[in-house]
Order: sequence, then structure tokens, then C-alpha cells
Amino acid sequence: MSLTGYRTARVFLFALFLGGASCLRGGDVSLPDGRDPVSGMGVNIHFTDPKPGELEMLARAGFRWIRMDLTWSQTEKAAGVYDFSAYDRLLTSLDKFHIHALLILDYTNQHYDGGKPTCTDEGRAAFARWAVAAVNHFKDRGVIWEIWNEPNGAWFWKPKANADDYAKLALTVSKAIHEAAPHEIVVGPALSGIDPDFLEPSAKAGVLAYWSAITIHPYLRKGPESYIAGYDQTRRLIEKYAAPEEQIAVMCGESGYSTAWPAISDETQGKYLSRLFLFDVASGVPLTIWYDWHDDGSDLHDQESNFGIVHFDYHAGAANVYDPKPAYLAAQTYSQELAGYRLDPEVTTKTNVSFLLSFRKGADSCTVAWTTLATPYDMVISEPEGTYEITNYDGTKRSEVQAVNGTVTVTLDDGPEYIKRRFSK
Repeated sequence: MSLTGYRTARVFLFALFLGGASCLRGGDVSLPDGRDPVSGMGVNIHFTDPKPGELEMLARAGFRWIRMDLTWSQTEKAAGVYDFSAYDRLLTSLDKFHIHALLILDYTNQHYDGGKPTCTDEGRAAFARWAVAAVNHFKDRGVIWEIWNEPNGAWFWKPKANADDYAKLALTVSKAIHEAAPHEIVVGPALSGIDPDFLEPSAKAGVLAYWSAITIHPYLRKGPESYIAGYDQTRRLIEKYAAPEEQIAVMCGESGYSTAWPAISDETQGKYLSRLFLFDVASGVPLTIWYDWHDDGSDLHDQESNFGIVHFDYHAGAANVYDPKPAYLAAQTYSQELAGYRLDPEVTTKTNVSFLLSFRKGADSCTVAWTTLATPYDMVISEPEGTYEITNYDGTKRSEVQAVNGTVTVTLDDGPEYIKRRFSK
């Protein structure tokens, strides 16, 4: 697969021709279809037992995937004895809503390597045995398996991140999973930020022969369009080390915006959520995991407590068991407006700060437009004759416009707008 279309932000839309297809690894198992904007919607969670009404609300937002830790120490409490019952409950709950799981095989175990990140052959072998047991337990359930979480950060790989130790672990585990269940999807390494130097030893060691995607966590405080440089860097590394026949995707394995950050209001977070999913579809990213599902606390000034798209407090028995933020409404609007649509290759950008994406569902079309500028401005868009409804990023109906001489004029701002032709019934 040629990746020349990914080279710069100016030509990122050409990636639709090259990177939008599913990435296969054995049989008919695949990552989500990169041109289907809804199939790759994911969100991070922190539970195995959802509260009543929680998954109903999550599903109403349109999410098709959750990402969750499958923690070694919690599922192998006695050496060689595995207990995945909590995750049996989770996947059974998800099945009711047709939601898939990305499970992270991560962290340490008190029985091996002194409870530190694996750095010996014995520890790596034990991690691999546990990982294979988990994969075999949930085989054919459509799970994506991710090897570790942010191993390039000292906050998880203590006392200091070690790229060579991670490479040895990733290769050992990837080989073991492939031998036991070759049709299962394996990805990694869930990099914190964009860190090709940390990833390179793993690529040199040969892990790309076993992975369907490289997962990165961009977390830039700018708009999500700034992620393109990290995607390009990662694709260049894939080109350098992957075999020509290997189709390896780049995934946004985790990213989001805390409303405790300066300049990130609830409204801005909602706009950025829409833009992240849209930009990733346009960039050939098949699966995007938004961090986080709900706030982890009620302190409005704590960074870690304010990544959620719903607030922290739980309201048992309510129609919405959590109070939605604008980001929740943005996800719901995105999934509802684009359900059944596929990205059309005939997509253009008018300037380097404005974005127009075209989606089609049979004879129907939906144009989604936004700008990265803070000041709104008018843009003329080519559309067939007719009346067009413009829906704001959060689901509010903003206006109707008429196409005149094959064009409509819309006012772009930093929140995506969904522009659809209204057909008479």
C-alpha cells in the first residue's frame, strides 16, 4: 500500500484513496472501515460493571467501541491462575448494545520481576502466558488487543521508560498471541504523545509483522488538525520497517481535552470532539478513542477529573444517568447525522484553515464544514439546486439555505456544521 498521500497536511485528504480501507490480519477479521465515520467511534472507560443506565447512555451517543484496561495484577492474583470473570461481565454487557472492546494487556504483576515492568525472560514469558490465556478466553469476540499502555512514560513504566525492554516484551507477546490465535487483532504500543524514537526499537525487532496498527496518544492542546504531523511521522516509520505487503494502520488510541485546561471550555471540548472524529476519518485513521467517558471527579480544577463527555455525578433512574456536556451532544450529533454514510473521495479543502468533507449514502449527501479560525466567515460551497438544512455540531438546527446557481453560502466557525439537502416528501 503506497503511503505517499500522507506526506503533508495540505494533501492529507488524498489519504482517503490509500488509507481508508480496513486493515486485515487473517480471515475476515478487520479493523473498522476507515471510510465509515461511525464504525470507528470509540471512548475510554474505567469499569467492568456498568451502572444501571450507563451503557444505554453511552450507546445513545453512538459509540461502537470502548477501550479498557485488562490489568495483569487483577486477573492473575495467584501465579498461573487466571480469572477473567469481570471482563466476561463487561463483554456480555457490551454485546447487548453491539459495542466492541479494545482491551489493553497492561502493567505489572507482584509475582514476577518484583512487581516492576517486565525486564527478564521469566517475566516476559509469564506476561505472554497470561496474555495468551486472555486472548484464548475471548477469542472470536471481536476484541482488539493492545500491548501495554503508554510504556514510554515513567508514570507507568517505573522507574524509567525503557524502549528496549518494551520491544522485547512486545515481540514475545505478539509472537505468542499469533501462534495461539492468528486471526486476532493485535496493536500497540499506545504511545504517550508522538514518540518515534521509543517505537523504533520495537519496529526493528519485528513487531510490525504481528500488529495491525500502531496506536498513539497525541494529546496536543491545539485543535485536532495539529495531529497530522504525528500521524505522518508514524507512517514514515511504518514505511521504513514494515514489509511491503503489510498494511498497518495508524490509530488514535487515546486522546481528548480536559476542561480544566486553560482555554478549553465545555463548548470548545465539544467542538474538538467533533473535529477529532472528522479529521481522523479524513486522515485514514480507522479507529479513534476519545478520552474519557465520564469525569473522574468533581474538582473542576483537576486535570484528570475533567476529560469526560458527561459529568461525574450519577443519577440513578434518570433518563440520562449522567449530565451530558456539549461533547456528549457532539458525539450524538456526529453519529446520528452520519449514520449509514461513507466518506466520498471527492473532498477538497478551500484553504489551509477550512475543511470540507463530503459523505454519501446512496443518492443522499452530507457536507461537513468547519474552520480552525476563531472568527467566523462565509464560504461558498458547490451544491445542487435545493433547500439545505444546516445542523450545528451539538445538534441544534441553525438555519436553512437555498442553493443558488449551484452554490450555497454558509458561515463557517470552529464548530463543524452538517449540511444536508432537504427532499420533499
